[in-house]
Amino acid sequence: MTFILFAFFLCSVVASALYKKLGIKTFYVLAAIPALALVYVLMHTQRILGGDALVQQLQWVPQLNLELTFRLDVLSYIMSLLVLGVGSLVLFYCASYFEHSKGSVGTFAAYLFGFAGAMFGLITADDVIVMFVFWEITTILSYLLIGYSCERLSARRSALQALTITTFGGLAMFIGLVIVGQAMGTYSMREWTQNGAEFAGQVLAGEGSISSTVLSWALFLILLGAISKSALLPMHYWLPGAMAAPTPVSAYLHAAAMVKAGIYLLLRLAPAFGEVQVWHYTLLFLGVATMLFGGYVALKQYDLKLVLAYGTVSQLGFLALVISIGTPDAIYAAIAMMLAHSLFKATLFLSVGIIDHQTGTRDIRKLSGLYRRAPKLFIAALIAAASMAGVPPLAGFVAKEAVLETALHGVHTPHGLLAVAGVVLGSALTFAYSARFVWGAFAVKTQGYIVTDEIKYCEDVDLAKVKHGRNQPSPDTRFHAVTNGFLVAPAVLTVLTIIYGLYPEPVHQLISAHMKTVGEYELHLALWHGITPALMTSVGILVTGIILYIFRSPVERFQKALPAMRGAYIIHRDIMDALDVLAVWVTGKTQRGSLSFYLSVILVTAVTLPTIALFVETTPPLANVRASESPVQWIVATTMIVAAIVAAAVRKRFLAILMVSVTGYGMVLLFALRSAPDLALTQLLVETLSLIAFVLALRVLPRNMPRDIVANRKHRMTKATRMVIAIGFAVLMMALAMFTFSSRELTPISVEMPHLAYEYGYGYNTVNVTLVDMRAWDTFGEISVLALAATGVASLIFIGGRNDTLGANPSTAKMRTIEASFNKGKVSQQRKMSNIFGQVEGSSRDPFLIAGRTLPPEARSLLLEVMTRLLFHTLLIISLYMLVAGHNLPGGGFAGGLLAGLAFTIRYLAGGGAELSSSVPFSAGTFLGTGLAIATLYAVAPLFAGDPVFTSYVWDFWLPVFGDVHFASAVIFDIGVYLLVIGLVLDILRSLGEGIDDAIADNTVNVSEQVEERSDATTGGRK
Repeated sequence: MTFILFAFFLCSVVASALYKKLGIKTFYVLAAIPALALVYVLMHTQRILGGDALVQQLQWVPQLNLELTFRLDVLSYIMSLLVLGVGSLVLFYCASYFEHSKGSVGTFAAYLFGFAGAMFGLITADDVIVMFVFWEITTILSYLLIGYSCERLSARRSALQALTITTFGGLAMFIGLVIVGQAMGTYSMREWTQNGAEFAGQVLAGEGSISSTVLSWALFLILLGAISKSALLPMHYWLPGAMAAPTPVSAYLHAAAMVKAGIYLLLRLAPAFGEVQVWHYTLLFLGVATMLFGGYVALKQYDLKLVLAYGTVSQLGFLALVISIGTPDAIYAAIAMMLAHSLFKATLFLSVGIIDHQTGTRDIRKLSGLYRRAPKLFIAALIAAASMAGVPPLAGFVAKEAVLETALHGVHTPHGLLAVAGVVLGSALTFAYSARFVWGAFAVKTQGYIVTDEIKYCEDVDLAKVKHGRNQPSPDTRFHAVTNGFLVAPAVLTVLTIIYGLYPEPVHQLISAHMKTVGEYELHLALWHGITPALMTSVGILVTGIILYIFRSPVERFQKALPAMRGAYIIHRDIMDALDVLAVWVTGKTQRGSLSFYLSVILVTAVTLPTIALFVETTPPLANVRASESPVQWIVATTMIVAAIVAAAVRKRFLAILMVSVTGYGMVLLFALRSAPDLALTQLLVETLSLIAFVLALRVLPRNMPRDIVANRKHRMTKATRMVIAIGFAVLMMALAMFTFSSRELTPISVEMPHLAYEYGYGYNTVNVTLVDMRAWDTFGEISVLALAATGVASLIFIGGRNDTLGANPSTAKMRTIEASFNKGKVSQQRKMSNIFGQVEGSSRDPFLIAGRTLPPEARSLLLEVMTRLLFHTLLIISLYMLVAGHNLPGGGFAGGLLAGLAFTIRYLAGGGAELSSSVPFSAGTFLGTGLAIATLYAVAPLFAGDPVFTSYVWDFWLPVFGDVHFASAVIFDIGVYLLVIGLVLDILRSLGEGIDDAIADNTVNVSEQVEERSDATTGGRK
């Protein structure tokens, strides 16, 4: 089964590219994959029906009991017939449906094929959490499929509506699944179905690990997921809206696959939890209401797809109603009805697709005489509609007989009587809208003019002719000939519907095999059981349905006479609009554009909640507290405190930033005094680069920070308030640290970390080995966020594109222009400067620093250029040494990358953007992408050797010059970190460096002066 899932995943990835090569024939290739998967499933029929489920188990994280288990038992086998069989036919059908379509058909093929794979994973997953993952994948893919025609507002709105509802239900279901899983001590679906009834009985008897109330709420949350997925009231309205999707989507997702996911979950869990009252009554009432509502509304529709959509809503309510009965016979009948529904409803949707494709409309008021134009299609649709209406000798009749037999057994109880009434009335409505579908799609219509007020008061209209014309037959709708390939899918499903009805024994054998794990049952599918109460009830249903169809005009007038009610989708839209208004109000109150306000909210929350937990609930212990270990620490701490106070008090931004940096460098000294060289080194490099970045950004900020403006003082916090918050947060952090260490009772894990670093990470540097080996997942997550943040910032700054490749930099072009003008007017001075830096006149050798060519003399620093010549290569060599030696000595990829970034920063400061572009062979994006790719490949490479992700290896070998080498594979991961950090620094230089250079070059006056002038204007000219 895992190879089937892998095939689905792989083909969905390459489907779009394959479509560019093969065109519409791609659908034939894709249709073959589920067909072959179906053959594989059928090959194991005897084994599965014999009770020996096909199980494949993959260990993921054994220590946490996380595993990927896929189980193909009888119920999954039955669902596979629908998912794979109908899926293959729908993909085959798409080749004709999209034959003349333009647009991203390849993308559509990828989405639809991926959905089929996700559904197969959902029905075979034995682990509940894995099942939920596939559940949510189907939600996302259905959103993409419904919104395929994204140029239409209705498609986008319907897709978002479906996503919102099904995601809400899915998240609620996840909470319920976790509650039940934790209470039962397992997340195995097999163990849930085997032991769930016993567990529920214990809970209801007051002997379980949770209360009956908690279980009821958990099951209700699970039901919310099934209700939202299977479009039951009150979450039904996304399904009619989803008809904005192409018809193949409706035929597959909304007839045979996605909406059946909720029914599948109900069938799977009903034997375990069917006796719990919240389960029984929720499904009973919602099932009855949904069946009647869907059938009633279907009779009002003029769009053929909407007739089927509301009919599907009704049929899903029908299935939920049958499952609510909870007996083994009810489960048997529900499975039989689910199979029949998938066959006839997929056929009808495919037929509507052909009608829409060949005529350009689905409006029954515009369709006439199609039974003459498309007799083969008419026969297929007629048989499917008759099966939906429960007409013998078709599948729908056989399955409905089983349902009636089950329902009539409980008619003596109030809820049983309600179930029977719902089934009878809903089935009569089903016959009526089935007949409406056939009549609307294929029958010959009359002209059907309606004498409206607009016609009545129009002087140019002869009312007698209008009324006479209403009885005249309409001409046949133009219908292009249908190819046989277009009819294959509905024809196959129609044949299966007939076979199911005439000879239901194979279906009985399938369901009977599943019922061995459910309980004893009495039903047996057959076309003829004799004259029974169920048969007489069926006759009554058919007669009632015929009457409703014959008197369809009075029924339609009655429906129109009733007061119009607000549609559920309108209520949904109103709720979403109200949420938007609330979000705008909350945003306006909280997002004020004030950084101090944002920090205050965060810090006040961080102070309040831990303080309550620390001192209100309990009094934490406080022991073994030492003020310091060295007088030097007091000197450093005092200096940091003074610097922090000065930073908060001064108005000059540059001085404030310097004071902030003093606190950072003070941390470097504290780390060094505590014998933490890795931390000290990293803090030193980060602080230095941060200081440079701040100084670069200062060029577009006013020199002084503005005072509080009197008019806006009510929106600002005073310095005293901010000081109280800051001091309170600092004191709390100190207290938390002291209380945490004082409360420790067990031996710290850090005691064993040096040993673990060498034994498992093959290195002596505990800090670096922890980052790249023992806690590699954390580091990988951090560098991923780092790459995303850098990319996001770059996309905001370089909104027209990065332009960070060599030669594409706009500032480089500007520097070349400066160079040309500079050479014309100041040749002698240029020659003097070039000689200083080793460029002899007439020499063809390129200079190490091109600042002499790109910067005017007043913008250059001779001392900085000399220091750059001395430091650049040295820093790069040291950074490489820190990279390779960091596994055993202070350093590592992060620190090495920072040092290399510092080297490029010095190069930029010496020569500007042109110098940076000439010194870096690749773009910042290349560094970021390559670093993340190397880290990812290192993570997954052990899987090919059968080892877990991020497994590290070690090799000992001898090299000339280097001698004995102890090489740990984690260094490869460190290389990825090294490159990614370099890319991040280059992005900072490109944005805060060259980006501001370009802004300054485009203005005739200094940017900071303009900002200062604007700032002074707002403060009344005060300096």
